[in-house]
Amino acid sequence: MRLCLLLSLLLLLPALPHVIGQPVKSKRPKEPGENKIKPVNKKVKPKAPKTKERESVDSSLKSQSILTQVMDKGHFQKLAATLSLAAGQSIELRCKGNNVTWNYPSYLDTFKDSRLSIKQLDRYSQLILANSTAADTGEYSCWLQLCTGNKCRKDETKTGSTYIFFTDKEELFVPTPSYFEIVYLNPDKPAVIPCRVTTPSAKVTLHREFPAEEIETDGTDIIYDAKKGFVFQHPTSDHKGIVYCKAESQGAPQISIKYHLLYVEVPRGPPSASISVSPGGVSDRVRVICTVLGEPHVDVTFRWQYPGQESQRPVTIQNFWRLINRGIGHTTRISKSVLLVEDFEDIDVGNYVCIAQNLQGETAVATKVELQ
Repeated sequence: MRLCLLLSLLLLLPALPHVIGQPVKSKRPKEPGENKIKPVNKKVKPKAPKTKERESVDSSLKSQSILTQVMDKGHFQKLAATLSLAAGQSIELRCKGNNVTWNYPSYLDTFKDSRLSIKQLDRYSQLILANSTAADTGEYSCWLQLCTGNKCRKDETKTGSTYIFFTDKEELFVPTPSYFEIVYLNPDKPAVIPCRVTTPSAKVTLHREFPAEEIETDGTDIIYDAKKGFVFQHPTSDHKGIVYCKAESQGAPQISIKYHLLYVEVPRGPPSASISVSPGGVSDRVRVICTVLGEPHVDVTFRWQYPGQESQRPVTIQNFWRLINRGIGHTTRISKSVLLVEDFEDIDVGNYVCIAQNLQGETAVATKVELQ
């Protein structure tokens, strides 16, 4: 009976927590903001950029990636902007691509030097220069050609370039085929005295022959670049004259060839032409002269139109040019074309037109020739 009474009482009691030994927690109202997530000072590693983004960043570096130098035992080395090698060494360069164009010192082409060989293979082009000399100093570059049909263009994203100094203690200056050069000084563009050196560490100075003096290199108006020579940024007539360079590098100084600096002040543009006629008459020779004054290094071509042209009237045309000094240190080029008519007759009477042309354009001048 007692057992049954005890069981009945237990059934009437409220349910107790199922975890024994843990007190029952009473609920209370939450404070404002209690459930908010608290900030945690956790270090987060930055994500690596995607492959496409990485390629776009590195695209500017591809210009140097296609040109390499072949080293001993089949190793390859990417080339920096400059490279110094002792004269006498041979060098092999490779440029990646199946349609590669090379640029190198032009005199190697001028003399068709057999020491230079270029081969285009399936995946790269190979340039080999054997038994190098100081004269080989210069820029060596390559680029990939993109061709569509018969038209090709340079791929600017796939190029390579390096300037190689072939050092020679006996030849501090890069040898030239001549012993005297003319440098034209134009007021509207820099002028370069091209006394380049084979040893980049050589100390180089510029000197005037008369009066004998060293020309100061201030680094602003006159600067020196081992790859170019002395650069006159703003040439004036005061710079004209004969100059030379002197180089020193762990030994006796060496002297370069001489450079004759000629100042030029002629407006750039189409030729400035004039036309004149020598005295003539019946049964006489008549000469029509077309004259152009221009820059010393600018070539001028001539064309003629004259009365007897359609009937194939025989004439003689002679073209020539020479440099002239205008008396104030200015040097210009005078170009002439002379049209000669033998035994001037009625058929030769009329307008004679001279058309002078240069890279900037053409100019036509005319004169009327009559019997006297």
